[in-house]
Amino acid sequence: MGQGVLTKPILPRLRHFLAFGAPGITVYACFVLAPIVVSFGYSLTNYNPFSPPAEYVGLRNYRLLFQDPEFLLSLRVTTILTAIVVVVPNVLGLGIALLLDRRGWFYNALRTVFFTPVVLSTVVVSIIWIRLMADDGLINQALRGAGVDDPPGWLSDPAYALYSLGIIMSWQMLGFCVVVYLAGLQGVPHDLREAAAIDGAGPVARFRHITWPMLAPALTINTVVLLISAFKIYDHVQVITKGGPGAGTTATVAYNVIQTGFTANRQGYASAMAIVMLVIIAVACAVALRLLQRREVQL
Repeated sequence: MGQGVLTKPILPRLRHFLAFGAPGITVYACFVLAPIVVSFGYSLTNYNPFSPPAEYVGLRNYRLLFQDPEFLLSLRVTTILTAIVVVVPNVLGLGIALLLDRRGWFYNALRTVFFTPVVLSTVVVSIIWIRLMADDGLINQALRGAGVDDPPGWLSDPAYALYSLGIIMSWQMLGFCVVVYLAGLQGVPHDLREAAAIDGAGPVARFRHITWPMLAPALTINTVVLLISAFKIYDHVQVITKGGPGAGTTATVAYNVIQTGFTANRQGYASAMAIVMLVIIAVACAVALRLLQRREVQL
């Protein structure tokens, strides 16, 4: 009798779960979990579609990976690029959001202008910046007009190419950060800021003690999204630099995964790269979330 009473409320909930949750779980399992499992399986083999059959090699691909100078260089390149893309749009996006946190059609128009690059195709953005940063492009023409005799080759010089790529990605992601910070600013109580101003707190003190703490959730969202976007960058590299100039100057881990898997046809080795990249992204995001959400809780 007791079991029947306990079972009755569970059955409707189970039916509701199967009706509403099962489709989403099925899609997630088919398009996210299954590819990860298959990729991990390939990473344990020397799979080459043009040289069957595949042989089981265990963890050999992973051991070779961390002895591979090309992979280690791509890991360094990706880390530098990620640091640029996480910091620059966050800092500039916050500053621009503070300037645009006003009413009026002019500020609404500016918000649209800043958000436009986010919705543009990566290929379109890349082609625009290739023209701007070419040796005879608009930027270098402006520098020559300003008296700089020998402007740098933004995309052709190995000393500048990686940082130029970081600037391009930061420019495209800037509008996303602006919108998220603007949404956060809308949630800061106006009465609280007015009370602080009446008590004699200046703009810097109001920002430090009221606005900035209440933007913690917006900072968390921006940081995690930028972290994921930057670490898996491929499109910009393929269109703008193709991993150059020079040997692997701008070749990211994701770029090397595609090149190794589909150009060199070493899909077992490329799968090992992809799994390592997945683990790094997952760990980095988990650490960032834990640190940033702890700050939210403390507030």
